[in-house]
Amino acid sequence: MARAKRNRQQKTQKVHDRRSKDLPRNAEVAAVEVDDPLGLEPGEKIVTLRSLRNDPLGKLHSHRQIDEAQFQGGRAFQDDWEKAERGPQAVDPTREYVDGGRGREPITERQRKAVLRLNRAERELGADGSALVHEVLILGMSMEQIGLRRALRGQRWIDYFSRRFRECLDRLALIYGFATEKR
Repeated sequence: MARAKRNRQQKTQKVHDRRSKDLPRNAEVAAVEVDDPLGLEPGEKIVTLRSLRNDPLGKLHSHRQIDEAQFQGGRAFQDDWEKAERGPQAVDPTREYVDGGRGREPITERQRKAVLRLNRAERELGADGSALVHEVLILGMSMEQIGLRRALRGQRWIDYFSRRFRECLDRLALIYGFATEKR
């Protein structure tokens, strides 16, 4: 019996190529460099794809319309909002059934600190700024949708909301410690 010949190209190929080759037809993605979770050396980086479809902050960052400090400040605000939010919870089938409503779970220290940071951000941004940040970062609205919601149409209003949102991101970067005050 003859032996199968080995192909030399198989030895030279990368073993762990973790990039996606096939994307959905209407995908909006951007390449991002992140820490390699499977890396052997600390600080190794890999290139991954980040979805931008429902992420206005990620879209602004990938198009270089906001800087890294503004991006990190917006992400910190979103993280605090998720920690502080106490929405509907799933029913736990392992718990014993009792007639009537169940007692509220206590507020954790992490939630309390997130609420305090959100209150400080709301004070510093003001009523209009905090509403604008909430509409973009939490509700995922575009500047055009914000203008339509407030019955303000036109490119000048879209430009105004964009400029005001970047000012709010600057303030969030200062609040969360990703930037320092200019002198």
